[in-house]
Amino acid sequence: MTDHRLTSALFSSDGMTAIFSAKDTVQCMLDVEAALARALAKEGVIPAQSVTAIANACRADQIDIQLLAHDARQSGNLAIPLIKQLTAKVAAVDAQAARHVHWGATSQDIIDTGLVLQLCQAIDLITSELAELADALAAHAHRHRATPMIGRTWMQHALPITFGLKAAGWLDAILRHQERLVIVRKNVSVVQFGGAAGSLASLGDKGLAVSQALAYELQLTLPAIPWHTHRDRIAEVGTMLGLLTGTLGKIARDISLHTQTEIAELSEPSSQGRGGSSTMPNKRNPVGCSATLTAAHRVPALVSTLLSCMVQEHERALGGWQAEWDTLPEIIQLTSGALHQLCDVVEGLTVHVERMRSNIDITHGLVMAESVSIALSNHLGRAAAHELVEAACAQAIATDKSLFDILQADTHLNSLISRDELQKLVDPVNYLGQAETFVDRVLTEHRQRKH
Repeated sequence: MTDHRLTSALFSSDGMTAIFSAKDTVQCMLDVEAALARALAKEGVIPAQSVTAIANACRADQIDIQLLAHDARQSGNLAIPLIKQLTAKVAAVDAQAARHVHWGATSQDIIDTGLVLQLCQAIDLITSELAELADALAAHAHRHRATPMIGRTWMQHALPITFGLKAAGWLDAILRHQERLVIVRKNVSVVQFGGAAGSLASLGDKGLAVSQALAYELQLTLPAIPWHTHRDRIAEVGTMLGLLTGTLGKIARDISLHTQTEIAELSEPSSQGRGGSSTMPNKRNPVGCSATLTAAHRVPALVSTLLSCMVQEHERALGGWQAEWDTLPEIIQLTSGALHQLCDVVEGLTVHVERMRSNIDITHGLVMAESVSIALSNHLGRAAAHELVEAACAQAIATDKSLFDILQADTHLNSLISRDELQKLVDPVNYLGQAETFVDRVLTEHRQRKH
């Protein structure tokens, strides 16, 4: 079977593609079957000698995956034809052991617990790459803690900030996602084992003991009760990844806007063949941001699908559970791809400090109007000061002069504020507020998290 489409490398990572490959998906289900055999033998439900034959057959390279996919169309899930093939493999070497394959379990037990094993791997991979992204963002925040740039609201120039403040804002959001990942991994690291209707009736009084042994074998937690049609754990993973992908998209959107020719404050890393155009040799497109934004556009609808899957019937779902099978892996793949792409972008990001400074000045000081207005408020009151500076801004625009020149020529204002004080008021580096303090606060939290 082909595990991916031609575009998969754009929208996933190699590690995540491997975790959700056909072979690894099958192997995780077989790992559950092998662990189940050991748990059953430990509790005396099946003979100990059956375990070796079953465990030895639980290898994905012994399974005909093409046939498995074909037969799943008739059976309705992958577990039924997988167990058929597994039983045949065991029977070929030990007919007695073959009688004990899949003892006491239902198909959903194997599929769900196999998925949990994949999710633990996937979350660990995302956690590792998220730490790399956090480190890269922290480096920018530290390096550019005091680098002035223009802040923008409603896509327009607002007030001076620092690039460190912007990077710290990105980092702060990532730190929250790191917290969420820890919680989500704990919540989803649970075994699913309930038998046909969630009561483990087929195992009699051994049901709970086997469940505990199975959880121990797989290094998972035993929940209070099987959760066949209670899908909040699965939905929580998807929803959390939706939040993460949204933040990755926010960062990519910001960076891509800063790479625009007219702004040119940031550049994605460049290399041979990266970001080029098929017709325009001059182009340096933000391809990493593009891939990240693609995921951010696609994931919300998939999360919506996953949430709708929570409404399931009685003790086994008809359609809702099955709709998760491709939806959640796609969310995870897209999230991983977006994270991988953005890590590359941030780690290799070029910051054009001089351009940031020159962009502050393109309005000839208008962005410092608030600074002057606040200072004048102490003399004139807020409303009168605002009106005076607003009129000065209009005059500066009309005459193509700087705000300083207009204000400095105002004799009334000169009687209130000296020329030297006015020069300080219109200097962007003197109106950065608590930007550096905020950066330091986020960097402190990042360091504490690492240790």
